[in-house]
Amino acid sequence: MLLIIILVAALVLVPLIAVIVIKNGLVAKENQVENAFASVDVMLKKRFDLIPQLTSCVSGYMTHEKELLEKLTALRSGSRDTEALAQSNHELKNQFSQFLIKAEAYPDLKASDQFMMLQRSMNEMEEQLAASRRTYNMSIEIFNNAVLQFPSSVIAKRNNMTKKEYLKFND
Repeated sequence: MLLIIILVAALVLVPLIAVIVIKNGLVAKENQVENAFASVDVMLKKRFDLIPQLTSCVSGYMTHEKELLEKLTALRSGSRDTEALAQSNHELKNQFSQFLIKAEAYPDLKASDQFMMLQRSMNEMEEQLAASRRTYNMSIEIFNNAVLQFPSSVIAKRNNMTKKEYLKFND
């Protein structure tokens, strides 16, 4: 009789424990994705925060480029979903490239220590952003694998966990 009770308990408890472990794993992976996205968002905000410093540094030199500087400043605000971030990143890169090309026409500006420091800061920020994007996309891959592979796919489906999109910047 005791053996039957142990067998029945084992048949009920083992699947229950497996479901709990798998669900907790999925939740942890989803939290990791959100954390990685927040890291990308922080890096983008830091990069956008460099823009006012850059524009104030060059405003005395580049009086004819006011429209370009205003466009750079306008790109600081906007939505924070993956598609909007990718779009604003693409626009920022285009505007910043134009800015650097136009800065070539101002030798005094290029020689400015503050401008050189800001340019280095922007390059460092680009490297940090690229690392954050890689981390985010790796988290997405791990989460998507868990959501799509059996048996975790069954639990993911029951908990409305679906495949997430990668962060694609059109560099």
